[in-house]
Amino acid sequence: MAYKTKRLIEASKSVEAGKVYDSADAMKIIVDNAKAKFDETVELHIKLGVDPRHADQQVRGVCVLPNGTGKKVKVLVIAKGEKADIAQAAGADYVGAEEIIAKIQKESWFDFDVCITTPDMMGMVGRIARLLGPKGLMPNPKSGTVTNDLTKAIADVKAGKVEYRLDKAAIIHVPIGKVSFGVEKLLENFNTVMEAVVKAKPAAAKGQYLRSIALSSTMGIGVKIVYNV
Repeated sequence: MAYKTKRLIEASKSVEAGKVYDSADAMKIIVDNAKAKFDETVELHIKLGVDPRHADQQVRGVCVLPNGTGKKVKVLVIAKGEKADIAQAAGADYVGAEEIIAKIQKESWFDFDVCITTPDMMGMVGRIARLLGPKGLMPNPKSGTVTNDLTKAIADVKAGKVEYRLDKAAIIHVPIGKVSFGVEKLLENFNTVMEAVVKAKPAAAKGQYLRSIALSSTMGIGVKIVYNV
């Protein structure tokens, strides 16, 4: 049986058992009950009516949150020559090629949040796919992290680009900002992600697409919400 702190027990009183809230009311409950000593992250959880075992029912994509994520993102760019210079000028935190790959291999160095590379470097990056993959750091064209337009890719990530993708239970988990943003800005971010996920509905998906939606903060309670498409 999961242990609940006094703070969580108190916060739970703000939510009626079995009730599904509209997004604005739910967000206010989340913000009002975030009492941790740090700026908690607000997370969105979406259960979809798809089967992630089938390739034609995958849901994955990216969107840029209008108010950012509230997190300082460290970007690694694996590139050579002129592309490396462009990445440096665009604000990448780390830029390199063979030496960076060797550092990851030999030192298990992962002091970055996003890895971006150019198409011509994917063969080299493939050497560390088994290291980057489990950490969600492997560059992928679908997430915009394998590209020749490094300036845009870096700007998007720094501005608050988030990736959404199904897990094995057909649930998408996405951070949509910090509690300190306030209800209005968090709702703008929430709506941006929801619109992207709805638009990404696979043609093969049958029946109810949005099964359940919930919001929560890092140390806070979860609140189920209704979303009208």
